[in-house]
Amino acid sequence: MKEFIEFIAKHLVDTPDSVSIDEHENEDKIIELSLKVASDDVGKVIGKQGKTAQAMRTLLTAIASKDGKRAMLKILD
Repeated sequence: MKEFIEFIAKHLVDTPDSVSIDEHENEDKIIELSLKVASDDVGKVIGKQGKTAQAMRTLLTAIASKDGKRAMLKILD
């Protein structure tokens, strides 16, 4: 999951070297991914009216449910 979101994010931004993702699993078995990009690229990852971010979250949910898990994506400033 982490690699998939990283792949998508690196292809959306101008500086792919600044993309980093932290993965944590909490006690409720929910995988939490925190995406950090350069400050100039935050808008590209979020998209107009949040549609790009929502699409990434939808794909992440589909991948996680295939493994019987739940996942959340946070985009950090």
